[in-house]
Amino acid sequence: MQTVSAGLRDIVAADSTICEVNGEEGQLCYRGYDIHDLAEHATFEEVAYLIWNGDLPNREQLSSLKRQLAEYSPLSPDLMHCLESFPKNADSMDALRTAVSALAMNDPDRTDKSPAANMRRAIRLTAQISSIVAAQERMRQHLDPIAPDKELSFAGNFLHMLFNKKPDPLYERTFDMALILHADHELNASTFAARVTVATLADIYSGIVSAIATLSGPLHGGANERVMEMLFQIGDVENVADYIQPRLERHERIPGFGHAVYKAPDPRAAHLREISRKVGELTGNTKWYEMTQAIEKIVTEERKEKKVYANVDCFSGSCYYSMGIPIRLFTPIFAMGRIVGWTAHIMEQYADNKLIRPRAEYVGERNRSYVPIGQRA
Repeated sequence: MQTVSAGLRDIVAADSTICEVNGEEGQLCYRGYDIHDLAEHATFEEVAYLIWNGDLPNREQLSSLKRQLAEYSPLSPDLMHCLESFPKNADSMDALRTAVSALAMNDPDRTDKSPAANMRRAIRLTAQISSIVAAQERMRQHLDPIAPDKELSFAGNFLHMLFNKKPDPLYERTFDMALILHADHELNASTFAARVTVATLADIYSGIVSAIATLSGPLHGGANERVMEMLFQIGDVENVADYIQPRLERHERIPGFGHAVYKAPDPRAAHLREISRKVGELTGNTKWYEMTQAIEKIVTEERKEKKVYANVDCFSGSCYYSMGIPIRLFTPIFAMGRIVGWTAHIMEQYADNKLIRPRAEYVGERNRSYVPIGQRA
């Protein structure tokens, strides 16, 4: 008999140099850099380089990465035709998952499995996922896709491709920071799924498709959508207590609160809380921020013994919604940031690979004999 850990809680499945999560202290580090330091001072491109390569880039290295992201941003005619063939009401994560599968068939280095080729794929996937999300959403609205602008930052370019206008500097910085905060989070469900997939020596695209499919679940990437749906149901700040209190008494889960790892405040939530306030003030509508704060105050107080705090999803939804981003894009946007972590973990898995094959503790019946069909009840 072996000890079974439901959901593999606290089971260490791999050594990694990419990301450290200290759930007891509420700390998150990428390659040894504290997330607060990176969120305040770095750009998403710098963080992507760091996660992929292990060190922050110098000016030349950063410029090279930006050039490559710009080079890979335009979508091929074949992929555009693929997106055009999707139903206009297609789920955005279904569309993204299918489009990434299509990318694999148009890979110019498909037979090259070297580390250098996989690094190029990581950059290409990061650039193209952003373009796919923006193009698919515009097609859904019966609008023409917008060509990427190589002069803009990664965050600014996505907002440009989505809205067909130069983004407000606060929106651009908000989106850039959100991507940084979502870039990696150790062996979360989608990252683990990606590593399990490529441990069979499946290609990097297969790993990313597995990750996207896993992220689509409401207990993972879909949680920020549930937060906004909850805010819509509440309607106004004055209704928060009447909505939240009965659900807490029934021991229901409140979207945007609690985490499988953190027993202290999620460090990412602090930054998203502040930018939610700033975006609300810029738009002249702080209702979503105020409602979320009111919910946070009640939940944190009522569940302080269980150490339930706001997580990364709590304030991200109100940030995006206040910027005019449709709710259906919240989870694809999560993937736009996390693609960096997914690809880094995939490359780390390839570098020291062993097939991931856990065991299950059998608890079913034993010693049964075959009964002919005519004698069965």
